[in-house]
Amino acid sequence: MKTEQFRFSGSEESGKFSISDFPTKIDDLYESKEQYETLLSSLTVELNALQEKMYAHNRYGLLTIFQAMDAAGKDSTIQHVFSGVNPLGMRVHSFKRPTDQELDHDFLWRNLINLPERGTIGIFNRSYYEEVLVVKVHPEILTQTQRLPEERTTDLDKVWKQRYKDIRNFETYLNRNGFPVLKFFLNVSKKEQGDRLIDRIEDPSKNWKFDDQDVVERGFWKQYMQAYEDAVNATATNKAPWYVIPADDKKNMRLIVAKVLVDELKNLKFEYPKVNKRQQKNLQELLKVIKGE
Repeated sequence: MKTEQFRFSGSEESGKFSISDFPTKIDDLYESKEQYETLLSSLTVELNALQEKMYAHNRYGLLTIFQAMDAAGKDSTIQHVFSGVNPLGMRVHSFKRPTDQELDHDFLWRNLINLPERGTIGIFNRSYYEEVLVVKVHPEILTQTQRLPEERTTDLDKVWKQRYKDIRNFETYLNRNGFPVLKFFLNVSKKEQGDRLIDRIEDPSKNWKFDDQDVVERGFWKQYMQAYEDAVNATATNKAPWYVIPADDKKNMRLIVAKVLVDELKNLKFEYPKVNKRQQKNLQELLKVIKGE
């Protein structure tokens, strides 16, 4: 499977990002449920091995960001793709509506304090991109809730441009310090989202997943798609690319995400620490002690 077709880096060759150019559904990458499970298992095993090596090397960390409309499958994708990774090497954080404490800080603060350590994979379920997505669609959040000085919110176009710039600089900073950023936009169609929301209502076991606000936000679909286009165009770079993943089929989506993660980790230069001759000699002595017990 080649993943370049889903990658957008904002280069001159890639042109301008348009959601309509990226499919929400592709041909199945599997022929049966059994084959899907085999393929995903193979990728998660490989992902775990790479993460283990990164953990031992202890120089790099990886920040992965998952953004999508409601019901696109962020939670289940994270659950299935990272199910085989050692929990010691992962940091998962789901960002909800900002708390009072978070609103008393800048918009990046709550993300900063949840960044991964070296050797680990940080997984953000939503992120600082909400500040140029939901807040852009609902600017009253910015002007009435976020406690910025009034003179800083009079020109909203300027606010978004400044936030895009802050995000680009932040991701550049992270990459320079050994924390590349990998961003996934799970691209679900409006029809498929509607079917999933209906399923959450009609299936009693899924009622707990349903949020009335999901239907309200669905009414702003066009505005959200424009906000995503603007955000991707403004923040996609070669060092911090966006992967626009077809999300109408969850199995396909998980396979693609897992393959992207494996490919991106392989591009990082890390290896198991080498043991010098003195340490090797000491290990052999300790081995004799253990075997002689």
